[in-house]
Amino acid sequence: MKRRWMLKRCNKDVKYISKKAGISEIMATILANRGIVEEKEIRDFLNPSVDNLQDPLSMKDMEKGTDIIYKAIMDNKNIAIYGDYDVDGVMSTYILYCGLLKCGAKVKYHIPDRIEEGYGINIKSIEKLKEEGCEVIITCDNGISALAQVKRAKELGIAVVITDHHHIFFEERENGEKTYLIPEADAVIDPKQEDCSYPFKHLCGAGVAFKFIQVLYKKFNFKKEQCYKFIQYAAIGTICDIVDLIDENRIIVKKGLDMINNTENLGLKALIEETSLKGKNITSYHIGFIIGPCINATGRLKSAVLALELLLCKDAEKAGKLAKKLHELNIQRQDMTVKSLNNIIDKVENSNLKRDKVLVVYEKETHESIAGIVAGRLKDRYNVPSIVITSGRIMSKGSGRSIEGYNMFEELVKCKELMEKFGGHPLAAGLSITEENINRLRENLNKNCNLTEEDLIPKIRIDKKLPLENISFHVLEDIKKLEPFGKGNSTPLFGEKNIDVFKIYFMGKDKNVLKLFCRLKNSLKKIDAIAFDGGEKFKKLILEVYGSSGANKIFNNNFTSLKMDFIFLPCINEFNGVKNLQLVIKDFRLTSKNK
Repeated sequence: MKRRWMLKRCNKDVKYISKKAGISEIMATILANRGIVEEKEIRDFLNPSVDNLQDPLSMKDMEKGTDIIYKAIMDNKNIAIYGDYDVDGVMSTYILYCGLLKCGAKVKYHIPDRIEEGYGINIKSIEKLKEEGCEVIITCDNGISALAQVKRAKELGIAVVITDHHHIFFEERENGEKTYLIPEADAVIDPKQEDCSYPFKHLCGAGVAFKFIQVLYKKFNFKKEQCYKFIQYAAIGTICDIVDLIDENRIIVKKGLDMINNTENLGLKALIEETSLKGKNITSYHIGFIIGPCINATGRLKSAVLALELLLCKDAEKAGKLAKKLHELNIQRQDMTVKSLNNIIDKVENSNLKRDKVLVVYEKETHESIAGIVAGRLKDRYNVPSIVITSGRIMSKGSGRSIEGYNMFEELVKCKELMEKFGGHPLAAGLSITEENINRLRENLNKNCNLTEEDLIPKIRIDKKLPLENISFHVLEDIKKLEPFGKGNSTPLFGEKNIDVFKIYFMGKDKNVLKLFCRLKNSLKKIDAIAFDGGEKFKKLILEVYGSSGANKIFNNNFTSLKMDFIFLPCINEFNGVKNLQLVIKDFRLTSKNK
């Protein structure tokens, strides 16, 4: 799929910003592209500190909620933490459970079974907790949409404190006004509430749980530094829930990664070793794509309690066995994902579905636990909002992933009468639906869809034009200072045109890794460039432009002469102790005058 290259237009005086803040122009440009231009903003961004964390008491109902839990602990009441089965839910549960134990609480945790109970609070589970003597429930990473469930808990005489970060359900009137629906809990802590004055709205569930423990510890007269040990777990939740890595989240992740690289948690250490990360500098990439998926796999294929038990483990041998189990489950999940994705792609390609601007695919055989992952892969492949629906135990269940410019949560609100249950974010959602309503949902979503053909062209945004001869180890040091990267602080990308490529090499088992040798302008110096999974695209491009005869000459000669345009990220390639500059190519094309 061809992507539109777009150079970010910075209308700020980069030279002035650079001089004022004492940073390079490249760094000033990247920061300005992210809206960070004031001297204090730049200083805080480059030097994230726990001293700059927001006051948790400015969050609506934080005082009330922590008072309820404080009194419950002092009165020796039975408290239950009601968590969730994804990474953020597990981390939130861990933070609250360990935090409450430290305060002397009589506390247990409940993480719902994805298949049996589904997302969020389940009424039967509430009734069972009541039978077991539960007097207070505190939720984490869920609860904001649990109107009927909270009502039932209150009928049973259970006090309920909600801690959540999801968007608030609403009903839209004919005049377009929204009426927000808030559960009638004893305290509702969610920074996304309209009347919540908390200045940062992008915390994940684990972030909110951490803020809760901050206040609770203060009420128990613990030193404020004692709650900071939970930052590493909040960081894992923050990265894996794909919230914006700015402001407080940047502080949490930056500090958390430092802690993870020196963690004393036996379970986390065992998982790091099991996934072959021991001795490496663990970054947001490793958390998001290696550690996180192992934790997520337990909630998808077994029980997320396994992941929580790993974090709580005090025995190294047991931790090793649990880590191995998590890793094996993730490998199993990966195999299931590939099989399901291929089946669904075949269905889309051989039907009218591929004409839709919102993909809604019903595939009974897909395991409901991986529907969200498959939806994400579909979204990436076709660059359209995608919902994958599977046959659940009681009724069909689906997960959706969206693209920029399409608020999936709000679009589902418009079709709420077709679903039994739904919830989520602008970019991700989950739902339960009867089989007979699936086609109607697909029709309505597409009928209401305002995405244009332009919206559906994937875009790749370039921070700055960067001549290859200007790349240096110092430039890489500047880029490193901007880490961690993720949503809201994407990895900076650079572009350059008319690059002299004099040699081509295909690597890897399937020869799909493309390596290009490039000459710097007005110089005999060279720099290597590598495009992972770029081999097939390059071969197709050369065949289209030069034909089979010309392509064979290019592919079979040791040396060639091509002019190419790159979007890239500079990096360091270290081999046998020698460090060299290298380009990681994110996209490429032939310079027009080749054609």
